[in-house]
Amino acid sequence: MSAGSTFTSGLDPVGFPPTAMSNSDRTSVPSSSSSPSSSSAGPTEAVLFSSGNPRIEETRGIMHLYRDITPSSASSSLILPIGRKPLVCVLAVPNHMTYADFCRFCGSFIQHMLEMRIVRIDGVDDQYSVIIRFDEQSSTDDFYKRFNSKRFSSLEGDICCVRYTADVQETEQIERAQISVSSSADCPVCLERLDQDKDTGGILTTICNHSFHCSCISKWTDSSCPVCRYCQQQADQSTCSICGESENLWMCVICGFVGCGRYKEGHAVRHWRETHHCYSLELETQRVWDYVGDNYVHRLIQSKTDGKLVELSGDQGEEIDRSCDCDEDLSEALLNSKVEAIVEEYNNLLTSQLENQRKHFESLLLEIKEDNDKEIAEAVEKALNAKLPKLQAKLNKSIEERTFLREINKNLLENQEMWGEKIKKAEKREQISTRLKDLKVNQLEEQLSALIAQIENVSTDHGSSESATPEIENATVLPLPSSSNGTADTSGKGEESN
Repeated sequence: MSAGSTFTSGLDPVGFPPTAMSNSDRTSVPSSSSSPSSSSAGPTEAVLFSSGNPRIEETRGIMHLYRDITPSSASSSLILPIGRKPLVCVLAVPNHMTYADFCRFCGSFIQHMLEMRIVRIDGVDDQYSVIIRFDEQSSTDDFYKRFNSKRFSSLEGDICCVRYTADVQETEQIERAQISVSSSADCPVCLERLDQDKDTGGILTTICNHSFHCSCISKWTDSSCPVCRYCQQQADQSTCSICGESENLWMCVICGFVGCGRYKEGHAVRHWRETHHCYSLELETQRVWDYVGDNYVHRLIQSKTDGKLVELSGDQGEEIDRSCDCDEDLSEALLNSKVEAIVEEYNNLLTSQLENQRKHFESLLLEIKEDNDKEIAEAVEKALNAKLPKLQAKLNKSIEERTFLREINKNLLENQEMWGEKIKKAEKREQISTRLKDLKVNQLEEQLSALIAQIENVSTDHGSSESATPEIENATVLPLPSSSNGTADTSGKGEESN
């Protein structure tokens, strides 16, 4: 990556030109003018950072952070910067907090993070910072409101400090050792492409510039890198047990005594002369020196006879005279070349083996899938063949029942019509019979009325006959012609109707 490149290609530069900086300039200095994306919350602040393994390769850069936001006195609500980006920086993360711990601390926001990059702030050795780019601005604001000024742990006093970031730029890249490590666009853990996917939770770049899926690195509970084993939590700086010197230190591999070298106060050599512990480890280069043989010992074994550490016979290291600077440089070059060859061979071997394993397991999965599909098809066909006769018999029985029900329904409909006609005829006959009965009753009432009238007339005539003349006594009573004719006609009509 060339000097002046930004954190990601998706971030636009804010107008800060990349410049190479010396060690004396690596301090946090506020910028003279505010960024174009700054607001009333205050100007941005330029903070120098670095990343990478200092012994191999180191990347330096600068990030422009918005100043800390404090609630206004009139209102307790936060005033977020206008024109802010979905980019924040979590400052002052303690070194003992591993990548997995930080992913668990972020919780559900991991699904909204596209990139995370671990960096070191210059001048701060016991903490690291995390630059995070989100997918949406709303997720960024929610993350800021939730985690800013929140403790990383309820048992410790370390507080999470979240700052909005205007821009991140890399200004310088320093190579300190010629060690070729194969770079790939795949995750070293799952061997899948490093895509910004919500299922994997984005990409996390460690402090040694190795990238992983967040879901993969969150399962790595160690504080070291899974690829190069570089540990973000560096050990405390050792000093000489006697004079307190911090350079050119040697540690006895027998008892652990730490003393300065012969070119300082010589306490490590004095310890050998007093205790006869002849093997001492140089803390800077991690190489073992044999005071008896006066040379470096690269491989040690424990003797079965007396239990002492001795040099492995037949595989001795190179004898180097500490007083000769050219021999020391030659040994350093040979060691670097060996380490480079071993690392390259190991990487190639590991890559090829993992690739073969992936192809092997993919073929096994394919075979298992084909066998499962075949077994499922056979089971379905067998089940169909076993159930088909029963289903066909049920279908035939259902068809017969439907035909029988249709015939019954047809007969019932026909009977309904026939009985409807019979009911209509019976009702008609009942109506005629009722009319005839009413007619007869009327005729009988008329006859009764006429009879009563006739009887009354007869009784009247009989009472008056006592005072009548003899001519009247011999008279004959004749019936009324009108009444007799009406009665005869009525009775005749009734007989005809009957």
